[in-house]
Amino acid sequence: MKLTVVGCSGSFPSAESACSSYLVEADGFRLLLDMGNGALGELQRHIGLYDLDAIFLSHLHADHCIDMCGYFVARFYRHGGTCDPIPVYGPEGTERRLTTAYADTPSDKAMSEVFDFQTLKAGTFEIGPFSVRTEKVCHPVESFGIRIEHGGRSLTYSGDTGECEALLDLAAGTDLFLCEASFTHGKEDIPGLHLNGREAGAYAQRAGVGRLVVTHIPPWTDAQQNLADARAVYEGPTELAVPGAVYEI
Repeated sequence: MKLTVVGCSGSFPSAESACSSYLVEADGFRLLLDMGNGALGELQRHIGLYDLDAIFLSHLHADHCIDMCGYFVARFYRHGGTCDPIPVYGPEGTERRLTTAYADTPSDKAMSEVFDFQTLKAGTFEIGPFSVRTEKVCHPVESFGIRIEHGGRSLTYSGDTGECEALLDLAAGTDLFLCEASFTHGKEDIPGLHLNGREAGAYAQRAGVGRLVVTHIPPWTDAQQNLADARAVYEGPTELAVPGAVYEI
């Protein structure tokens, strides 16, 4: 598998990065994890506009899904005809949420011409060549983490989450753990919302992961402090997600 960081800023884009979006590729199949603010433009640095095969939306906050509105326009009004629908895996109500953001008149059914919406539930299933497992994690809206396996290797993406046992189970023994760390240890303390760097590192250590990549750090937060906090409790290789970074898993 290959992981490319398309965008990694939390809450809103920074001067250096779009919001959450990560491209996972194997056997010619391209799966996008989230499409937050600014991600659609950045995605085109890595693949063609119509080269995606499936999309996973961890939850329906704007910094993880709002560029789907622009992608609808690109697929629906494509020169040469509307694109065939591609699978979009998201929480219940994903189509209505995106349509409300895009259209003057909200509707439950307005984007199905180009997106084949699949409602996420906790469990295991296949997306292209990938075996995936999803679990609900702890966030104010319904939010899912995902574990992706292919060829004996694995990648786990936390999505947005506070502390929860489901995240530990999902990440157990994974080769690469892409984990949010929005808060700063000793500064913010809001249960059920986000992790800080120290908590992300502690999950990585307890889960026995092979590598930790810390992500979703808002522009107002000191990313180097969050990285140092993660490294203080996790003994394995740890780094910050940066746009354009590529990991062979």
